Amino acid sequence: MPQLKAATVSNQIVRKRKRNDVAEEESPAIDTPGEASITKTTPVPTKTHDGGTKPKRVPKAKKPPPLVRNEPTFSNLVTSTIPWPASFQALEKTHRALNLVFTFCCTRKHLITTFDTIKGSVEGHIKRELKIEDVAKIVALRPGGMNFSYVDEAMLQVEIKGAERDNTFKGGKSKDWFAQHPAPDASVGGVTGQHGLGNDEPATGNGEEVLYFEFIDGDLKRQVQDKKKGEAVKARPKLRNEELKMPVYSQKQMMNLIEKRNTKFGNAINDFLNRCDAENTDPEEALTKEAEGFIPIPTYSRSTTPKPDFSTLPATIPKDRKAVPEIIKELKESEWYTSQIVPDGHRVFDPQEAIYGDLNFQLSQDLVNALYNTKNITQLYAHQAEAINNLHDGHHVIVATSTSSGKSLIYQIPVLHELEKDHNTRAMYIFPTKALAQDQRRSMKEMMRYMAGLEETIVETFDGDTDMADRNLIREEGRIIFTNPDMLHITILPQEERWRNFLKNLKYVVVDEIHVYNGLFGSHVALIMRRLRRICAAVGNRHIKFISCSATVANPMDHFKTIFGIENVKMTDFDGSPSGRKEFLCWNTPFKDPGDPASGRGDIMTESARLFCQLILRGVRVIAFCRIRKGCEALVSAVKQELAALERPECMARVMGYRGGYTPQDRRRIESEMFEGKLMGIIATTALELGVDIGSLDAVITVGFPYTIANLRQQSGRAGRRNKDSLSVLVGDCFPTDQFYMQNPDEIFTKPNCELQVDLQNMLVLEGHIQCAAYEMPIRPDEDAVYFGKNLKGIAEERMIKDNLGFYHVNDRFRPVPSKFVAIRDTEEEHFAIVNISHGKNIILEELEASRAFFTLYDGGIFLHQGNTYLVKEFNPEKKIAKVELVRVDWTTQQRDFTDIDPIETEAICRIPKSLSRAFYGKIKIQQNVYGYFKLDKRRRILDAVQVDNPPIIIFSKGMWLDVPKQALDILQERRLNIAGAIHAAEHAVLSLMPNFVISMPGDVRTECKIGIKEFAQKESTRKRPARLTFYDAKGGAGGSGISTKAFEFIDLLLKQAVRRVEACHCHEGCLECVTSEACKHANEVMSKAGSEVILKSLLNMDIDVDALPMGPEEGSPAGIETVVLAKPVLPRGRMDITEIRRGIDGNEAVVVDHVEIKQEFED
Repeated sequence: MPQLKAATVSNQIVRKRKRNDVAEEESPAIDTPGEASITKTTPVPTKTHDGGTKPKRVPKAKKPPPLVRNEPTFSNLVTSTIPWPASFQALEKTHRALNLVFTFCCTRKHLITTFDTIKGSVEGHIKRELKIEDVAKIVALRPGGMNFSYVDEAMLQVEIKGAERDNTFKGGKSKDWFAQHPAPDASVGGVTGQHGLGNDEPATGNGEEVLYFEFIDGDLKRQVQDKKKGEAVKARPKLRNEELKMPVYSQKQMMNLIEKRNTKFGNAINDFLNRCDAENTDPEEALTKEAEGFIPIPTYSRSTTPKPDFSTLPATIPKDRKAVPEIIKELKESEWYTSQIVPDGHRVFDPQEAIYGDLNFQLSQDLVNALYNTKNITQLYAHQAEAINNLHDGHHVIVATSTSSGKSLIYQIPVLHELEKDHNTRAMYIFPTKALAQDQRRSMKEMMRYMAGLEETIVETFDGDTDMADRNLIREEGRIIFTNPDMLHITILPQEERWRNFLKNLKYVVVDEIHVYNGLFGSHVALIMRRLRRICAAVGNRHIKFISCSATVANPMDHFKTIFGIENVKMTDFDGSPSGRKEFLCWNTPFKDPGDPASGRGDIMTESARLFCQLILRGVRVIAFCRIRKGCEALVSAVKQELAALERPECMARVMGYRGGYTPQDRRRIESEMFEGKLMGIIATTALELGVDIGSLDAVITVGFPYTIANLRQQSGRAGRRNKDSLSVLVGDCFPTDQFYMQNPDEIFTKPNCELQVDLQNMLVLEGHIQCAAYEMPIRPDEDAVYFGKNLKGIAEERMIKDNLGFYHVNDRFRPVPSKFVAIRDTEEEHFAIVNISHGKNIILEELEASRAFFTLYDGGIFLHQGNTYLVKEFNPEKKIAKVELVRVDWTTQQRDFTDIDPIETEAICRIPKSLSRAFYGKIKIQQNVYGYFKLDKRRRILDAVQVDNPPIIIFSKGMWLDVPKQALDILQERRLNIAGAIHAAEHAVLSLMPNFVISMPGDVRTECKIGIKEFAQKESTRKRPARLTFYDAKGGAGGSGISTKAFEFIDLLLKQAVRRVEACHCHEGCLECVTSEACKHANEVMSKAGSEVILKSLLNMDIDVDALPMGPEEGSPAGIETVVLAKPVLPRGRMDITEIRRGIDGNEAVVVDHVEIKQEFED
């Protein structure tokens, strides 16, 4: 099947089909609105997917017929039962002229298609005056295919300089040009450039509006000019010193698009005439009447004009919303609804009544009063009572129930009960984020206000934001501290002598959201907890009780024991909390032209913004989750535009973004406003996925599949905190993973919860924490092996300093403070300040991590903050500052970059058994280059191309690599299979299997993903990449995280499993079960499943049936100029042993098979 791609710079849609679909291709069919609208609503018992038993597989609805792209629906001509009236013939001619002129203007960056701009050219074709009413009639016939409206002229201006009147941008090389008749710098506030730049409101222009026309049913695909032939060809990558240029378009492509639109318009006329004939109405009168609603009205005259009827939206946001089923019904009856809810994608979870339990001990009257006055609680749920009873009986406790089930009371009540009995009691609450700690502190303080004798008790957060002046008081007098693993690791444990009184009296340690401590981060936290237990035992405290709460996972009890290294644990996983009826929708982004799949999927941000606004304007409190920060800002901007289009600008202040990078003050303010009910909607990254209490929410919108089912379930659980009915919506993007779940919604509800894994044998992590423990208190291997394992003695003897008394001390390379050398998560100390200089201000908007800065900030680029657009006026990498100015534009910028991942030094070599191939381990260099950016409109069409000269970002790590044998490259070239796609697919196949051998999480180890704009190029590239599979540690800095080291030991088994996985999968082009990945940076665009099999088998020296391989080029990989060359070996320093892993019943043994000079060997 040919690929479906929107004519923009956005990622291609790559659809995968299974072999059992092949027979169906003989009778192709297209998804039609009629078919998609038959959505089955399947009731599912509440909480079976999150806190109880697994649900039974719901019978699947009949699968929709496969999508066939080479037979688009527009070719199915609609015929008319009556002849065309003369006026309709004239309209058809006018449409042809409009289509021709608009398409031509799209190829010229200095031509904006305002009505005044195109009017003369269109009149030259139709030989009569072009009237606004004529265009309105054309739009009325195909309302989904065109946009005809008044827009602010400043929004169309692409070259803006800001209030300071710069003539050039530093580093920018684009020419000065302006849209048709622009207001002088209207984008930043009128003629002076100083108007309308208040701190909290967007910049405003001088109110000048122009009538704008555009087709919105498909775009021209970006091409560039061939230097030799002069014709337009597919875009090649613009790399290193090559100059970025605006795209060009071939005449053939332009004519195809023009003819396609003309055919669709002819079908629309025939359809309209047939309808009029069936209703026995006059077509000319009917069209004139319908067109009245499409005649554009300037904003300034709308106040005296009746507003358009926006379906069933209430005039003001109601205090009490309607029931969710009624709201869904209204959405489906809206004029913009085109069967976005996929077949079998509407599920209903039944409500559950509360189940209560009793404590087996008495609470004080003060504590009972506090519960009632602060939370209106008179009874505890069964799971709360069970967990508190277990704690009271002397057990450690793990609670694994659904989101919003009242877990926090389980660790609040015992601590308050103990404080009443003994005022010297101490408790430590450990949360993964500062926001969660602040949230729980507020809740605890509120309860203590009602408890006699505890009103003045010091209950404070102790984190990186705590003032130095307050730290001594909190340490000496604090009874409950709220902190995070980082502070425990860096500050509290290394200063144990200062904290000794606190640690002696420590009775409860609460570790909330324990499911976050998984993979590498989990390994660090598990060893920190052992260090804490060791110090407390040393000061005579062996009676600490650990309490943890978790989202629903497959192994909560085992994970709890691994994190804390303790037994005597009781688990509570029955959920007694009530829940309202919950509805779940799989909502697919419609095609640009709903009747034409070949037009490509529309913009997910526009679709999500429309759904978001429809819900909040009906009184539904909504949170939307985006995968990345930029997506969060883009959605805030899109929501504000949608509210403006719905003529509800007063609601903009009730929608806010929430993500990493905002200042702590801004984040606290947003949390507070949401909690108090001032906001109707919040748009967040996963920063709010955890249980921060921001008040009750009615709906969750997940914008694009969030990488894992666990994330989706966690986000979905944020809705429905008042026992009322709630709604959760997954909006599908154009990527293969999203479309997989849109086509198979049953997978969302039936996939089992994932198991959490923590590796305590990662030598790099283990040694780091043993050195930290020795700094806190010298190591005695015999006594401390209970905390750090049986290998402690060997590590101590090899890597630590022993004194005369037999104690082991910190190695000098970890001094002066070991915890400073052991990074427990991938945080960065270096940040860039983004300073708002609008209207003479000098205010820090936010701080940005150094690794993100060069991908987000560049002179002349657009930076998004709370949906507002800021122009980057000055970017100073040396001073780590970027000055930005608020502007009002209708476009954004997207960086053009590439990343080279190359090994630079070999540290170990392993020969693959029964093969001549070798695996290498060593130092990896990751170089990221931003060489320019595109200016994109809201439909992601390129408006301009600008080159920048930012310095490359270079980081180092550790990793392993395998050079692809020449034999494999010869076979791939012979069969015309895409080599880059084959390497990419093989890398994904190996990467996906690493958790089978090494405890790791997605993202702990990464590879070099391939991008289509380079690999499918039609012209020779100067950037050739070596034929090599490369894997590197994404965390741990230059020393790596140790994960790729362990994977290196199992490389032969990894390759064998990968071959079996690829061979066994029934798909043709690659799918999530074999060679594609949900986390692929470039959306699995460049893939060759058949090619990956060739590479994997050649590395293992297995037989390859060349004749059975498909002959390329493959449908998913268009033929291009090859970008991959034979890899040159990376040499070690001096001599090196070559080992081979011999695997047997008694275990594995590394055998040295050679130890020659590597350089000599390769030359031979």
